[in-house]
Amino acid sequence: MKKIIDKIFGLEKLKAEKELLQEARDKAVAETVRAQKEAELAKMTPKERATAREEPYVAVLDTHVNKENVRNGFFELDWNEYFIVQLRQAGYGYEGDKEEEIVDRWFRDLARNVLAEEGQDVSRGAGYINVNKLADGKAEVK
Repeated sequence: MKKIIDKIFGLEKLKAEKELLQEARDKAVAETVRAQKEAELAKMTPKERATAREEPYVAVLDTHVNKENVRNGFFELDWNEYFIVQLRQAGYGYEGDKEEEIVDRWFRDLARNVLAEEGQDVSRGAGYINVNKLADGKAEVK
């Protein structure tokens, strides 16, 4: 009986149109939210963007070479906590290890692999780690 009444008064058609409008509204809201998130990500630095996406991030910020002895120098690296988790999962560190030590283990391994690929001696000494705490939670590793 209800279907007959809905059909007589055109309510069936109105309900269908209402559903279509609701679907279009939901789609527009979802698109707006997605566009807002994309706009927010576009304003972020690469590190902030990776962290927001819960992705590992590491970058070389600067390379420092000793002017008096070009065999000495260091790289200034930046990373996020997801990179540290990735390194721990790969066996470079354990809970309680300082992040700088974990990254140093990985970087030394990376350097050894580059040397090996170039046919260089990988058994030579790799120097030492010297950590200087800086402002904003950063550290300088030499």
